Amino acid sequence: MNRALPVVRLRVPTDEDAVAWHRLFDDPDVMEFHGGRSAELSVHQELTARQRRHDADAGAQPWPRDRGPTGEIEIGWRLGREYWGKGYATAAAQMTPERVRAAGVPDVVAMVRAGNTRSISVTERPGMRLAEVFTPGGARDGHCYRLDPRGSHAR
Repeated sequence: MNRALPVVRLRVPTDEDAVAWHRLFDDPDVMEFHGGRSAELSVHQELTARQRRHDADAGAQPWPRDRGPTGEIEIGWRLGREYWGKGYATAAAQMTPERVRAAGVPDVVAMVRAGNTRSISVTERPGMRLAEVFTPGGARDGHCYRLDPRGSHAR
């Protein structure tokens, strides 16, 4: 059954978002694939500030780590538990490649931890496919998804 996706608006995060993220992400289920524990407010403040800088410079955030698709533009999502299963991540994942292409970025990747079946499903809906698997130092695998070069979008 295809249900209509919710209307979402992509925007650059604000200082106020850091406070909201700190509250929403203080949940072990939400953090399962993001380090497993809550982060201090200062971590969210730095993240939102970094995303504002990247948006001003390139319209998107490059993958910051030295393992994986270093320097490539990465899209991602993390939602508060009460928003899961409502189509928000899927709607945003379908809109984001168009937004970054409008900013002059030709392609994007999504890094997803192995076993994160919900996020893997989200990556596949706009036509992203598993391209590479990274295993940093014996840690859990990170799957790198790329848009299908044919540009197909499963909507």
